[in-house]
Amino acid sequence: MSARARVAVVGAGRMGTGIAHAFTYSGHPVTLIDLKDRSADDQERVESTAMNTIRDSLSLLSTLGVIEEAWVNRIMDRVSFFGLQEAPTALKTAEVVFEAVPEVLDIKRETYAWISSWVRRDALIASTTSSFLVDELAHHVAGPERFFNTHWLNPAFLIPLVEVSPSECAGQEQTRHLLELLRSVGKIPVLCKASPGYIVPRLQALVMNEAARIWEEGVATVDDIDTASRLGFGFRFAVLGLLEFIDWGGGDILYYVSEYLRDRLGDDRFAPAASVRRNMQTGRLGMRSGQGFYDFSNMSTESYRMETLRKFVELLRHLELLRPPVVE
Repeated sequence: MSARARVAVVGAGRMGTGIAHAFTYSGHPVTLIDLKDRSADDQERVESTAMNTIRDSLSLLSTLGVIEEAWVNRIMDRVSFFGLQEAPTALKTAEVVFEAVPEVLDIKRETYAWISSWVRRDALIASTTSSFLVDELAHHVAGPERFFNTHWLNPAFLIPLVEVSPSECAGQEQTRHLLELLRSVGKIPVLCKASPGYIVPRLQALVMNEAARIWEEGVATVDDIDTASRLGFGFRFAVLGLLEFIDWGGGDILYYVSEYLRDRLGDDRFAPAASVRRNMQTGRLGMRSGQGFYDFSNMSTESYRMETLRKFVELLRHLELLRPPVVE
């Protein structure tokens, strides 16, 4: 794969334009493809909307002081738009193809058949589905060893995380190329097996529903729940990962809190996970015991603690919540 791999994005909606932005911003030539059979006027409208969406997101970065306004046109020059008739020629040069069509299986099946007919044999192909498991789609692709799901989070041009699910027959070399490509444009990919909800949607579905239940029960107002989630929940997890936080505070604390909530609220959804229970039984309580989900035995826990606290202070400073002391 070349250093500035040619990228094709099939689907010109919000996700497709967000991915196109991410790659053209990082210097890649991008082909944005709309496969729907349209009249000339309708095609012009779709093209204008898609290109303006990318331009607007670039202009937003300019307004926020991230890039200079003069750079917008230079970045946009790397994006080309093609309708159904011209698309085959455009796709032949692509080294990586991202599918971002609607979440309808028949549409995706037809799209993969079309992509497979025109794309290079060595081109990587990635879905962006948030609904289907990668192996449900892989058998519709010619050469499933080069097929992946890349679950981007909106807005795709800003959020750094991309959840990558290789198909069960994906090659190691193809996987390495895709991960390197994503890292090269500033994304942070994580690998996960094909599983409903991947990582982030599965976590956030639980948390968001629990927030709604707290409101339903009259425990707190909407504003207070959101303030608590931003400045208590979100603040800490902007610095520490969820499993890392268990080890930071102590797995025994999570175990006892979970048991209490399950008993008092009468719902097994609060019961401690099997791994939390197992760590409790074996004394793997986290940072203070040297073992938890992470291994702390070969590191300076004091340096790690200080670095984490420094990040908290910097985040407070960024949020303008770091108050000076009263010195009299």
